[in-house]
Amino acid sequence: MDDREDPAVLAASLHAQLEATEELPIDHRANRWIGEAQAVAAEIRGDVSVETRREGAEQVVDLLESVGETGNEEAGRRVERALSLAERLAGR
Repeated sequence: MDDREDPAVLAASLHAQLEATEELPIDHRANRWIGEAQAVAAEIRGDVSVETRREGAEQVVDLLESVGETGNEEAGRRVERALSLAERLAGR
């Protein structure tokens, strides 16, 4: 992660990307992974330790890497953006 990036802002952006998929028609298998990732992202967007945020971001990366095809182009783009944010938060 770049020193100029605020981890709290990145975490909030990560959650917002995943939350934005809620109203989109998504493959039910992909939706399960996205929903779990969104729940973890919600936990790490608040006032948490650096280690908790990093571990949560790692978990989000693992979940989003399992998504596969969403069946929706916009959802796919949002998942890709969320994955990029989670990787930055995880220090990858």
